[in-house]
Amino acid sequence: MLSIYQWLNGSLREVVTPDGPCWVNLADPSTEEILRVQTLTGVSREFLSAPLDRDERPRLDVDDDGTVLIVVHIPYHEPDENLHPFNTLPLGVVHTSNAVITVCNRSTPIAASFLDQIRRVCPPEQKFRFTFHLLWHAAILYLRYLRDIRQRADMVEQELHESISNEGLMRLLNIEKSLVYFTTSLKADDILLGRIRTTRQLDIDEDDLDVLEDVRIEYQQALEMASIHSNILTGTLDAFASIISNNLNNVMKFLTSMTIVLTVPMLIASIFGMNTWLPFANAQTWGSMGFLVILGIAFLLMLLTVIFFARRRFF
Repeated sequence: MLSIYQWLNGSLREVVTPDGPCWVNLADPSTEEILRVQTLTGVSREFLSAPLDRDERPRLDVDDDGTVLIVVHIPYHEPDENLHPFNTLPLGVVHTSNAVITVCNRSTPIAASFLDQIRRVCPPEQKFRFTFHLLWHAAILYLRYLRDIRQRADMVEQELHESISNEGLMRLLNIEKSLVYFTTSLKADDILLGRIRTTRQLDIDEDDLDVLEDVRIEYQQALEMASIHSNILTGTLDAFASIISNNLNNVMKFLTSMTIVLTVPMLIASIFGMNTWLPFANAQTWGSMGFLVILGIAFLLMLLTVIFFARRRFF
């Protein structure tokens, strides 16, 4: 999808053919849309196609003609709950002589949020401030998704406190994957923002550098939140793993104890079932009660075994 915006009457307005500095937004573009942007702005195809690669890392590239490519990672929500619900993907911001071009391989809420916020929007001719305001919205989206992740994790933990299930553990694992993606991307974005601030290839004035510093603070806050949530979730998963292992040990201990308890009467029955001489067989007094005596002995031994294991909390 291709959208072109110009600064008209104090706000960004969508136009068909720009007649001055503009913002060109490419979301999951077709080949024809990329060719049109190339013809309109004169930017190289490499700068337009690089951010479409899902594995592209955050980086800064300055061409010989002054064209600037900034690739950052932005968050997005995955609607399929069977997969990790949140992930990141590359967003490319290209500066040409008369346009700011954003390229992404799918539609994200950042562009819509950017258009709705008047206070954080400026004319596209102020390229760096325009870009930094766009990155500020990406940082705010990170923070919003992190709060959502924390709420989802709390709900799953509450369910697991009542009953540990494989489904709940898998949901926690998917949330942990999302936090790993967020943490990795935020670290790379923070390094990139630091490089943008210090590089000598870019002519950024002091006011824009102040905006960049505000943006970097938001990214660092998001990184800290993601790291904290990731550490908490890792500890939670380890705790549930220990609980499951402990429950399994208790079950095995109980089954082993019951096996030993039931083995006692089986052993006595096996001995008295042999075709050999047996006590009480010819006794006049005990002969008629021999079977009951043997049962009593077996029961007594079994009771003593139960008491022995109970004192050691095997049950």
